[in-house]
Amino acid sequence: MTEQRVSTEQWPQRVSVVRVIGTGVMGRGIVQLAAAAGLTVELADAQPDAVGRAVEYVSGMFDKLASKGRMTEDEAQAAKGRLRPLDSPFAPAQDCDLVIEAVREELAVKAELFTELERVCPEHTIFATNTSSLSVTAIAATLADPTRLAGLHFFNPVPLMRLVEVIPGARTQSWLPGALSELVRRLGHEPVLAKDAPGFLVNHAGRGLGTEALQILSESLCEPSDVDRIARDVLGLKLGPFELLDLTGLDVSHAVLESIWSGFHNEPRLRPSWLTRPRVDAGLFGRKNGEGFYRYEDGVQQAPPEPKAPEYLGKPVWTDHEALSTLLAVSGVKVERDEEPSPNAVVLLTPYGQSTVDAAVASGLPAGRACGVDQLGGFKNRLTLAVHPGLDPEFGRAAWAALATTGLPVTVVRDGPGMIAQRLLASIVNTACSIADQRLATPADIDTAVRLGLGYPQGPLTWGRDTGADVVLRILRGLHRGTGDPRYRPSRWLTDRTALGLPLTETGTVPADLA
Repeated sequence: MTEQRVSTEQWPQRVSVVRVIGTGVMGRGIVQLAAAAGLTVELADAQPDAVGRAVEYVSGMFDKLASKGRMTEDEAQAAKGRLRPLDSPFAPAQDCDLVIEAVREELAVKAELFTELERVCPEHTIFATNTSSLSVTAIAATLADPTRLAGLHFFNPVPLMRLVEVIPGARTQSWLPGALSELVRRLGHEPVLAKDAPGFLVNHAGRGLGTEALQILSESLCEPSDVDRIARDVLGLKLGPFELLDLTGLDVSHAVLESIWSGFHNEPRLRPSWLTRPRVDAGLFGRKNGEGFYRYEDGVQQAPPEPKAPEYLGKPVWTDHEALSTLLAVSGVKVERDEEPSPNAVVLLTPYGQSTVDAAVASGLPAGRACGVDQLGGFKNRLTLAVHPGLDPEFGRAAWAALATTGLPVTVVRDGPGMIAQRLLASIVNTACSIADQRLATPADIDTAVRLGLGYPQGPLTWGRDTGADVVLRILRGLHRGTGDPRYRPSRWLTDRTALGLPLTETGTVPADLA
């Protein structure tokens, strides 16, 4: 084994001094994480006064953690003792093993910073950019030795968000991504390896939810609060997509949506909505300025109340789904169990990836008395009722009343191909399948990134597997057929694995030399 091989394998454990440039929220979080893990951390900023404030802030965080019993007093004092404020980002760096920048998200600024650092840092010093959206390859391109730089993308708040994206550039040394991943584990966080593609991994995977929610809104199928309630109650998300857009700030999200879409040369699956530009122009950013998809008073979201369902008056109900039939029957609804509905019965259909109108017509059932109910999620926590223009209002109100007898909240939406939760989930899974199919990340890293970085209840590939790849494929094909929109074309990762009976979470058994 060569001396270089030994040194590269041992590098993660040999790292002892890290220089963090940029003392904003992200930089401070990285400093806190590294110092707590036992590394000596040099703090630097273009504004020297900011360094002192950062040291004071991070020291205060260690004191706070000690007061809460999350670290001992001795550990807090030792961590504070490992903080080294610098007068300049370009101070002598002979002992520095790694430089992490967390400066303004501009290519010219980052490239110039690393060009200057290359002049003062020894050859063994590794460079890492914390960029969230810029090309790692482009940042490294101005260096005399671009092989020493890689992306190391932390998430805010750094101490709590355990995910770190490791992104090699086109010329990054082959050993460096693995070594940085080991260092991330040493810091107590979880690394995922992503290619240097637009959005890397988390921001790319996150387009599945946001773009489809905006598409639903652009079709006027329901209100933002309706989508969010369905996303939380049916899909189990912590925040609905419009709550998330308000939290992030639409001014930020709009730029990311447009950047990733254009970065993939207008890939239809990632297509943004026309809705965001005028809202940004109007200053409807979200929480940061008090109004977005919701209004905020003293920082508190003002969500519209849910409308009250009409009283159930005993009209019989016929449905094509046994579990829904049982749920309604035990709730006191008069349920018909014949093969076809009687002339006075409300008809509740539960199609996947199909409109209620199409499902009724295809089955020879009376569309004027038919409503749709989403079966995704097993009729738990919340029910979604779809109504269409040809529906007799008397039967529509009776359907709403019957569903409300279950005690579950009911959201009424306009009919379309695929229910709200179906469309959101199918888009989430299909986007992840596309990432896997392009080999932008491994299935395991995709699931880890989305679960930790976006807070989904499970990774999207696991979610698709557990829902049923055939169900997801059925929804997407129905949407594609019903709308003609190429955004719904299923990924080959999904179609092939469904046809072969293979799990979405695995690459398969093709030997590496044949893959």
